[in-house]
Amino acid sequence: MDLATRLAQLEELVREAKSMPLSSSVLVNRDEVLQMIAEMQEGLPDEIKQARWIVRDREDLLAKARADGERLIEQARDEQRRMAMRESIAQRAEEESTKILADAEETTIGMRREAEDYVDGKLAQFEISLRRILEDAQETARGVARTLDQVEVGRERLRAPATEAEQRLAPDEPFEAPAPAAAPAPTTPLFDEDEA
Repeated sequence: MDLATRLAQLEELVREAKSMPLSSSVLVNRDEVLQMIAEMQEGLPDEIKQARWIVRDREDLLAKARADGERLIEQARDEQRRMAMRESIAQRAEEESTKILADAEETTIGMRREAEDYVDGKLAQFEISLRRILEDAQETARGVARTLDQVEVGRERLRAPATEAEQRLAPDEPFEAPAPAAAPAPTTPLFDEDEA
């Protein structure tokens, strides 16, 4: 089941949830919602998971490219030293070693560029995937907000007088219960005055 379907199920759960009396809040099953969220997290696109690995491994890729390049340069220098030791071909050795050194540096630059291009491409794919997920989540949030607005309008209609006659009879001011009447003064003496 894809992420959009799970988001639609979550939206349906919120829409069908029972309203709390005198409140715009609704009752939802916490375990059910948390389970749905966990399933959505498990169902994230593979591109996101791959991008996480790529971000983590980016420095390793670049470090490996640098190490390989330095190794090639060191090999070229070693070759240059060996060739220079031969006096009879000193000039040729210098030319060859310079060429080897230039080739090694060019190879290192190319390897570094390839590694950076690869990482950049994967990060671009990751960004596109995240933007799609964000847009889906925003659309779902807007849908949930519209649903909540509809619930509130429905509840307001339920609280309003239903017929024209009820509207005419409805008081302009909110109903307030009358204050309890004061207890009447006793009409008979509490005790017989003749006995006093």
